[in-house]
Amino acid sequence: MKMLKSILAIVISFFAVAASAQTADEIINKYITAMGGAEKLASLQTVKMEGSMSTQGVEVVLIITKKQLTGLRMDMDIMGTSNYQLATPVKGWIFMPVMQQTEPQEMDADQLAGVQNQMDIQGSLFNYKQKGYTVEYVATEKIDGKDAYKLKLVRGGKNLIYFIDATSGFVLKIQSKANVQGQEMDVESSFTDYKKNAEGFWFPYTSTTRQGVITFDKISANVPVDDKIFTN
Repeated sequence: MKMLKSILAIVISFFAVAASAQTADEIINKYITAMGGAEKLASLQTVKMEGSMSTQGVEVVLIITKKQLTGLRMDMDIMGTSNYQLATPVKGWIFMPVMQQTEPQEMDADQLAGVQNQMDIQGSLFNYKQKGYTVEYVATEKIDGKDAYKLKLVRGGKNLIYFIDATSGFVLKIQSKANVQGQEMDVESSFTDYKKNAEGFWFPYTSTTRQGVITFDKISANVPVDDKIFTN
């Protein structure tokens, strides 16, 4: 009897895992469809995002430029000073004159790790297996009154938590952890105001973090980007 129960438990467990994986893939397919389809996402190679944010009463003008898995650059006009962060998969630099910096400083390993996911402009969910992730459907939760599928992506012992709108298929929120000066901190970004840009790609034009709200006025896709802008 105990053996039969054990076998039954294994069978049930197997089918539960299989059903969970299938559900996760179905949710990801819904997201990919919402974003224009696999072929459209695969064609996204560069992006330039122009906008602003207000943090602690200070207005920041932003230009974010990314090239798929190659590099990213964030230019920030803060209180009349020109600041930037830039990175490639292997190195990154920060230059913040507004914080009395007189020359660029190289990112440490934790800082670089914190921006590397952002270089994947097609999104971690797209072709997640080829990128080395495993994915698990966790639950359905309410996010700002909307039903959202909660997915956990794991790679290299690090987790990304995605909340996918059950109706639209768009990403509503991403949660992760980052090491800042030796301390692990929770990182959360929420996404709203999805629009199709001039090139036919869908983007959230509003992103909310604990640091403030970023509103983008213009997002351009597949614009020419020189790799030199990602090196100091």
